Amino acid sequence: MPDTIFDVKNVSFAYEEAEENAVQDVSFSVPEGAFYAILGQNGSGKSTLAKLLNGLYLPTEGTVHVCGMDTADDKHTWDIRSSAGMVFQNPDNQIVATIVEDDVAFGLENIGVPAKEMPVRIEQALTDVGMLAFKERAPHTLSGGQKQRIAIAGILAMQPRAIIFDEATAMLDPQGRKEVFSAVERLNKEKNITVVWITHFMEEAARCQHVFIMENGKMVLEGAPKDIFSDPERLQKLRLDAPPVAGLAHRLRQSGMPLTDGILTVEEMVKEVSALCKSPSGK
Repeated sequence: MPDTIFDVKNVSFAYEEAEENAVQDVSFSVPEGAFYAILGQNGSGKSTLAKLLNGLYLPTEGTVHVCGMDTADDKHTWDIRSSAGMVFQNPDNQIVATIVEDDVAFGLENIGVPAKEMPVRIEQALTDVGMLAFKERAPHTLSGGQKQRIAIAGILAMQPRAIIFDEATAMLDPQGRKEVFSAVERLNKEKNITVVWITHFMEEAARCQHVFIMENGKMVLEGAPKDIFSDPERLQKLRLDAPPVAGLAHRLRQSGMPLTDGILTVEEMVKEVSALCKSPSGK
């Protein structure tokens, strides 16, 4: 059985002077090596939850354990931050140095990694995100997607067991989003890094293993993507849309085309339609 990386039990959180909780009685767990998505409209509480997951915020009620450590226990603060890194929406807010490799070194200096160990870690982290060739470049000369990959490298160099991505592709163009998400997918598969992917892009969530949906601070729905996105009407009630391909598949099924449930990607749609065209009963 894999270890539990995040264990959230009956967690509520309220900002000072707020009349209502931003997060209300939320419970869930994330096993090691998982790639889970959290969806929700703006104001649903998903970004607040992200900050609760690595101890930036502490619960008003309930408990959050990261790799078995209680975020409310001060003696574990740095261990938790080292175990669960976080990548934010705007990469410019995470880049602090004028040279790429110096920026990746910044986190290592903060956690006290010996100087002789840094070059190996920096090179490996930049290699992992496909940015080693840019190590001597100035970050401001890079594209948005490249900057975000540098921000990820800075977290990777600290060798965390998990990374929380708080709308990390929200400010990127489609190509940048594709670059970053593909890099994270590869890290999850090859390095077994646990990923919590907070997003409002349905097509990204469709590629995750499991999806949580939040509304008004509560966790209102969870399941495998093929189950979550197979019912566009239910999603619309939550003010969310199904991924474009899932929505198309749903409309085609309603019109009588015998497509199977759970089609989420273009590749799956092409395979399904091709099979129907080859079938003697296909129309």
